[in-house]
Amino acid sequence: MIGKQTWIIPDGFLQPKSKGDQISHEAVCVLNITESSAVINLTFYFEDRDPMDLFFSECGPNRTHHIRLDKITDQEGNMVPRNIPYAIKVESNVPIIVQHSRLDTSQEALALFTTMAYAIES
Repeated sequence: MIGKQTWIIPDGFLQPKSKGDQISHEAVCVLNITESSAVINLTFYFEDRDPMDLFFSECGPNRTHHIRLDKITDQEGNMVPRNIPYAIKVESNVPIIVQHSRLDTSQEALALFTTMAYAIES
């Protein structure tokens, strides 16, 4: 078995502004190398408010999926708030691999970073 069912991303932040053609965003990048679809639940944690836990996505078997955090909405239509730090718990019904990326275009010299999420032993 390759992958884990629970992953943690401690540092999240959607930049409130963008410059140029690129939109500042983050993505939860998923790789599912199982034979089943991955049903993915995202829970967002904040410093000063209750968690948001009604975000769901799906990644097909033997596929990748880039969950754009500036575009996803929860089951009540809420978006991930911009300009507020957060952490993310990613849970899946099957083992997956999770990577986190951020594109910050708030300045002309844009910044792109990516890092592997922290996998929880299941």
